[in-house]
Amino acid sequence: MSKKNETFEEKMRRLEEIVRAMERGDVALEESLKLFQEGTELVRSCGKQLEEARMQVTKITAGADGTPGEEPFSDEI
Repeated sequence: MSKKNETFEEKMRRLEEIVRAMERGDVALEESLKLFQEGTELVRSCGKQLEEARMQVTKITAGADGTPGEEPFSDEI
């Protein structure tokens, strides 16, 4: 599967693998730099996916006459 088609969960699993490998401290410097770069790209990609999902979420509300309506999602309480 190409990296563009990876799911959010697959990206998160790979990111966790990278973190574990770097925390062990047994990875050579050059490989650590490659892993760090891959990890930052994964974080950026996951962040973009989360933002796109947040924008798609709508909160269903009841209108004054009781009919359902839609209101854009707000992360404010």
